[in-house]
Amino acid sequence: MQRLRQGLRKTSSGITQVFTGVRIDENLYEELESALLLADTGLPATEYLLQDLRRRVKEQKATDPAAVKALLVQAVADLLRPLEHTLEVGRNTPTVIMVVGVNGAGKTTSIGKLTRWLAQADQKVLLAAADTFRAAAREQLLVWAGRNQVEIVSQQGGDPAAVSYDAVVAGKARGCDVVIADTAGRLPTQVHLMEELKKIRRTIAKAQDGAPHEVLLVVDGNTGQNALAQLKAFDEALGLTGLVVTKLDGTAKGGVLAAIARWGAEKGRVVPVYFIGMGETLEDLQRFDALEFAQALVS
Repeated sequence: MQRLRQGLRKTSSGITQVFTGVRIDENLYEELESALLLADTGLPATEYLLQDLRRRVKEQKATDPAAVKALLVQAVADLLRPLEHTLEVGRNTPTVIMVVGVNGAGKTTSIGKLTRWLAQADQKVLLAAADTFRAAAREQLLVWAGRNQVEIVSQQGGDPAAVSYDAVVAGKARGCDVVIADTAGRLPTQVHLMEELKKIRRTIAKAQDGAPHEVLLVVDGNTGQNALAQLKAFDEALGLTGLVVTKLDGTAKGGVLAAIARWGAEKGRVVPVYFIGMGETLEDLQRFDALEFAQALVS
């Protein structure tokens, strides 16, 4: 909790300053609106939170800024709660996880941390280096495999879909619990590359019925509303099952999770946040907890 608060300090500082006064009036709500927008909660989520907060203040007859602040924590936590979900493995053997995202979001690093998290839960993990376009990505994944002492399937310059297929087949043959496929980073506007991701998804399904069981998007928390745009595009193309939000330590845009939650509520399509990244080490991948995040964001 302390690390989360420290990581979201830049985001929360603008919000907490709103409650330094002693009066609960329109000025407070206007300042809070500005602070939430600057934190990249987005207009729909900001309007929703302000309306919800006004209702709570009226019902509780709150007159003290500290009490109103506590009500805001509850409002944010309730908005974020549908995003709180645990990544489940074991229902399918192996559980196949396809990981996507743009270059620079921390995708391969997140795979390394996720592998560590699974290995600590006594899961046998196999990695697929399906980002064959970039030699550095393959080498980076090999390093993570070595650190976590797990096996890896890779081909230098091979077809990404073929590497993914071979990895799933190998995972089944070797009795692995989880197979994680790393894919090439790309912008959702790159149509031909998005088609390549769809091909990988189809190929994995040929290797194992019902796979991939998880399609995870890794987004950089520093990109704010752009993270929501990526979510929409990748979800439309691939049907996402979850998110990993990275680089939340030190960002001023942590409110984007509220924007994601509000988008999901309006669409009736919730894409849960399985993990948030709070630093560079293997242990810095944390499970997302709505209440803890709301407390760190507001206080």
